[in-house]
Amino acid sequence: MSKKGKKYAESAKKIDSQAIYNLRDSIDKIKETAYAKFDESVDLAVNLGVDPKHADQMVRGTVVLPHGTGKTVRIVVFAKGEKDKEAREAGADYVGAEDLVEKIAGGWTDFDRAVATPDIMGLVGKLGKVLGPRGLMPNPKVGTVTFDVGKAVQEIKGGKVEYRVDKAGIVHVPVGKASFEAQKLYENTSTVLESVAKAKPSSSKGKYIKAVSISSTMGPGIKVDAQEVSNMFS
Repeated sequence: MSKKGKKYAESAKKIDSQAIYNLRDSIDKIKETAYAKFDESVDLAVNLGVDPKHADQMVRGTVVLPHGTGKTVRIVVFAKGEKDKEAREAGADYVGAEDLVEKIAGGWTDFDRAVATPDIMGLVGKLGKVLGPRGLMPNPKVGTVTFDVGKAVQEIKGGKVEYRVDKAGIVHVPVGKASFEAQKLYENTSTVLESVAKAKPSSSKGKYIKAVSISSTMGPGIKVDAQEVSNMFS
């Protein structure tokens, strides 16, 4: 087990590890405990009362953060003809069809999100073993398989994030950077929590939002009042 450094220990002293903070206070604590020399990302984790093994309890979705993620997102678009042009004009970083598929099949994965037009998906499907494990496969359920590629690229560049519950029943979502103003982090986080709350499967019984925590890349995890969050969006 790795030993935490002195800076982490000093940062951890600023919070009560046993305490549960309301959402606004937890954001303030993030601002206090981020100590790295780089601008740390702020990540939200929500433990849900679902069993991801059952298809009818899968929780996934997308949400546009009102203040963006603070990250530069590199987007590839699989498209041809006019849609190729549309994607480029919208700000896509890489656009192509057979050539792009071949490049990725050869091991290149220097991008963060992928979008494809429906007519190209038969071609893109060949990259399942490469894109699937990395969570990069375009999917119509989250708006990344669409003929409206310009809109898709603009939304992602503008702060659209995707989330999906993992095997442990937890959703992990980036909500900004530690350098963001506290109010902007609060609004981003609230927007994500509202989206996750609305994504509750009808088959999920009992307590849906079981636990919530927030942390910066290097800082300690801060427990957020899950009951408060549930009441906010019930």
